Amino acid sequence: MPDPRSTPLRGRHEALGASFTDFGGWLMPVRYSSDLAEHKAVRESAGLFDISHMAEFLVTGTHAGAYLDYALAGRLSALAEGRAKYSLVLAADGGIIDDVIVYRLADDRYLVIANAGNRDAVAEALAERVAMFPPPPPLTGQDGSFAFIPGTHARVEDVSDGYGLLAVQGPAARAVLEATPELTGWQRPLADVPYYATTSASFDETGVLVCRTGYTGEDGFELLVPVTRAEALWDALLRAGEPLGLVPAGLAARDTLRLEAGMPLYGHELTRDIAPAQAGLGRVVVTDKDDFVGKAALAGRDLTDAPVLVGLVAEGRRAGRAGYGVFDGDAPDASRVGEVTSGALSPTLGHPIAMAFVAPAASAAGTVLYLDVRGTRIPATVTAPPFYRRKK
Repeated sequence: MPDPRSTPLRGRHEALGASFTDFGGWLMPVRYSSDLAEHKAVRESAGLFDISHMAEFLVTGTHAGAYLDYALAGRLSALAEGRAKYSLVLAADGGIIDDVIVYRLADDRYLVIANAGNRDAVAEALAERVAMFPPPPPLTGQDGSFAFIPGTHARVEDVSDGYGLLAVQGPAARAVLEATPELTGWQRPLADVPYYATTSASFDETGVLVCRTGYTGEDGFELLVPVTRAEALWDALLRAGEPLGLVPAGLAARDTLRLEAGMPLYGHELTRDIAPAQAGLGRVVVTDKDDFVGKAALAGRDLTDAPVLVGLVAEGRRAGRAGYGVFDGDAPDASRVGEVTSGALSPTLGHPIAMAFVAPAASAAGTVLYLDVRGTRIPATVTAPPFYRRKK
């Protein structure tokens, strides 16, 4: 196995005393101080995350939007400039290759951000779909002539190695960015940027794309900056944010934050074997498009008895973890009806929470199921995620 890659901020993490782990083929900081302290900071003030391991793909061309309509599950051509949308990269059989966020930067320019561990799979899928994409009608020139150059209607470029990606998350996130003196020349004020929208700024004369998106359930921003300026931006944000309670935060806090917010993690709630509807993402798939990869397979797939994703809430301090069995009773002969995909003792709520795939007959809200926690059956009640909602 090759050694894990490092983000451009590895030196900063080491200087801060971070503990590291291999995540999706990247050496990433798990924590700097304590999981609980970092989690609490994001819920109460703000946390700074290095997410430079994520993959970025630039999609351009005269028919970039129509191409993405075909390549992904959503209708991206209808996305307004400066807005973002959550979507899925589906396999031909309807399974999930990855979940992504798509940003429309201009009329013929989109940015697709994918998970680090799926970079190669997404790159391959997007490249194949350029060739598979049905050729659009010829473009009419001003003189009435027709012109169409094959391959120019949509182009995909993997630009991941050229950028660092930082996330400032928490109720003080906007204040942190506004207090950073090196960020100037805002395209529009942050107060005017709605959720799932973008703006831009200059960081010491370097352009920065600022997206009001995140993976914590809190307000926040993700900043895409050229890789050569990532360290300087990290330093500037920490300096400006320290008086506001900003702390560096690692993967452990990021995982408990996203779990409380009911956000799926690829490899846990989302896999190649799971159809979007099973994971509660049927709404993401726009089925009335003329065609898209996976459409025919999803239309013919019988999900009547397929496991569905639910939330589970328990009492006490013992939490179910990924892979733990879910049963319909606490007796030794009780039937196994599912499996936990993610679970933790919620730092914010103070009790165990989990997400699990269970049989449809056991999925109704209020149903009491039992988690097998190291040989002990722990009662847990089915509930609809999210477990936590931020205060507006």
